[in-house]
Amino acid sequence: LPQLPGWSLRPDGSIVIATGNDDALGLYRCTPYNSYGTAGESRPTRVLLKDPPVFTVRPKEEYFQEVGRELVIPCVAHGDPPPTITWVKVGSVGKSSAQVDGNSSLILHPLIKEQHGVWECTATNQVASVTTATAVHVLGTSPHAVTNVSVLPLLLAANISWEPGFDGGYFQRFSVWYTPLVRYPPRAHHDWVSLSVPAGAQHLLVENLQPDTSYQFSVLAQNKLGSGPFSQIVTSVPRGFPVTTVPPEPPAMTVHVFLSPPRALTANETVRGVLLRWDPPARASVALSGYALELRQDKGGWEVLERSIPGTDTQVLVPGLIKDAFYEFRLVAFAGSYISDPSNTVNVSTAGMEVYPSRTQLPELLPQPVLAGVIGGICFLSVAVIFSTMAACIMNRRRAARVRKRRQGTSRGGDR
Repeated sequence: LPQLPGWSLRPDGSIVIATGNDDALGLYRCTPYNSYGTAGESRPTRVLLKDPPVFTVRPKEEYFQEVGRELVIPCVAHGDPPPTITWVKVGSVGKSSAQVDGNSSLILHPLIKEQHGVWECTATNQVASVTTATAVHVLGTSPHAVTNVSVLPLLLAANISWEPGFDGGYFQRFSVWYTPLVRYPPRAHHDWVSLSVPAGAQHLLVENLQPDTSYQFSVLAQNKLGSGPFSQIVTSVPRGFPVTTVPPEPPAMTVHVFLSPPRALTANETVRGVLLRWDPPARASVALSGYALELRQDKGGWEVLERSIPGTDTQVLVPGLIKDAFYEFRLVAFAGSYISDPSNTVNVSTAGMEVYPSRTQLPELLPQPVLAGVIGGICFLSVAVIFSTMAACIMNRRRAARVRKRRQGTSRGGDR
């Protein structure tokens, strides 16, 4: 062994070859012995040299493509033995909808919002595994949820900061939503308060908060296509003025659920869309103020579909679902200062349903100005038709009167 550079013998009898080359090829036998001799040599083992995988074609660092189109990302490697190529989306849960063609290229068709993110291509054989990564940016979607929301408690205030998610290819704005967590609110109805964030900012100072009161904070991103999902909810307690006579109470860490989730959510297909029905929460500390409906498509991320369903309603109609898609719906209840956990989830498959396709989002009701314009146009058209009919009738009567006078004058001339 001393004559072979990079070769060494471990105390347990193993041979370490630092650099594999042609000198390492061949048959090897091991002979154990001690002061009493040996029991013989081991069976022979053969050393072969194999090549680890090496990428010959790597994907680019990032790709940008419109939602609904096709995106092909190449990834080729060779080795001895030939490696196996696999693709996986970083952070995904469960099996993705991506496909791999015969050239080991990743096929994303049609490209959907949930496929945005980092994808890894891994080449594996008996020698080693190597990995390369690329970032996929899906354009033409609503924003992604912000991340790393943090709240810094201040004196009667709180500073909220976050990291923006991908903007979907359009300029996005943010708003901070907050509400106090109090056992007995000062009024019977207490909604979440939203504050707009200046353009380009990634933090906001929320002032005029009550001291030693727990608050819930969340951040919402919006662009020209709509709103993304709310961020995770963060609870914090603003600092109050120091009090020396009474020791400060610890932050309320045992804020239990004061509002149970909506119950028995069901979905039924109708000629106008999918009708969702539910039962109100079984337990609420204050009067129920409303519901928010969330959905996700094809196991993607949850998004808020409708956040202002009245608390007296127990059903809602969802029209305009995309054909041949899989949807999941759930409800969240609001009562006073509290938000319930999500209800049970109902699944809706539009395969074979008589629905009209929608591009990216569910259609919303016409805005009031547009609706008023449509109604005004219909009324104007109706009045114009009525006036035209009346004018035609008057002209016909005048024409008939002239004809009668003309006939009467002719008959009198003949009598003379």
